[in-house]
Amino acid sequence: MPTQITLNTLYSMKQKGEKITSVTAYDYPFAKIADEAGVHMILVGDSLGNVVQGESNTLGVTMDQMVYHTKIVAKTVQHAMVVADMPFMSYQVSVAQALANAGRFLKETGAAAVKLEGGAAVSETIRAITECGIPVQAHIGLLPQSVHQMGGYRIQRNEAQLLSDARMVEEAGAFSVVLEGIPADIAAEITRNVSIPTIGIGAGPDCDGQILVIHDLLGITDRHVPKFVKQFVSLRQQAAGGIKAYIAEVQDGTFPSKDHSY
Repeated sequence: MPTQITLNTLYSMKQKGEKITSVTAYDYPFAKIADEAGVHMILVGDSLGNVVQGESNTLGVTMDQMVYHTKIVAKTVQHAMVVADMPFMSYQVSVAQALANAGRFLKETGAAAVKLEGGAAVSETIRAITECGIPVQAHIGLLPQSVHQMGGYRIQRNEAQLLSDARMVEEAGAFSVVLEGIPADIAAEITRNVSIPTIGIGAGPDCDGQILVIHDLLGITDRHVPKFVKQFVSLRQQAAGGIKAYIAEVQDGTFPSKDHSY
């Protein structure tokens, strides 16, 4: 039986060169499947705005929605570390606001950590949250919550700034850092220069770990699939086939049969 994943587990894996696996999930069935499969971290992402709610970005996701989904995932998971994504405007207004909302996740949901976007600009917020005993996962590079400021979902190539951001969030106390939309050579350089685990998404193979949205890797999504996503199965096609078979059997009278009747 797998053991509970903790911060010490992740630090040890980086030191040993063992790859960390993470997925983003939002509900009971997928969280249970991912946990039983053996992933190390499950992020309850504000990407639920795109994936679950069908929105074009993450900006409309609320704290109450994130608390709801995180609580479902956290009560389901037995082994993986559960990280809750802090949604847009839940930590940007003030440090006090950030502390209150980060605290909500641990108190109300059972999550083990929170994640927030940004480097140097949020380093003091990361410091304040970690000083309260709440683990923080940082997130640099492409920042979905800053999509309008960045002019869209663009690859981030400013190596000096990215290295500085990574070092500053590490120094502020972040236990790991997500590297999103960063060229592989820059992500590798960051990974070599920080002592905390780096978790890549569109950042090449040299990060300490990888994360994908579970709907993407299972081939469920009907939206644009970024270059960095590999669909390991095509469940959307299989599900559609199953539903069509159900419709056909209901219409021709073969379902329900005696085997499916009381």
